Amino acid sequence: MDLEEPELGGLVGAMVKSELIEALAERTDITLSKAEEVVELFFNAITDTLCTGDRVEIRGFGAFTVREYKAYEGRNPKTGEKIVVPPKRLPFWKTGMELKQRVDSAAIGK
Repeated sequence: MDLEEPELGGLVGAMVKSELIEALAERTDITLSKAEEVVELFFNAITDTLCTGDRVEIRGFGAFTVREYKAYEGRNPKTGEKIVVPPKRLPFWKTGMELKQRVDSAAIGK
């Protein structure tokens, strides 16, 4: 895992995409290019499904959904001017119970 210094703005212990690809290649004994293709296909499938407004559920891990937000009137924080914030659709993640329990029990073991 990448252990960047926090004062440089990085996350301590954050796994980046390239490390995920390397781990997949090592564990499955496939080439880095094949592992990269698998990871890209996985992320693209999730993205494409969310773009259609559908839900992606990975049992025990979590679910991706799309939340829709209506337009509303806000204010520009610098000028105080009223502005209309347009409606938007944003991805939302809900962690699965099994993942919650695994992370919690790993934290307790430290």
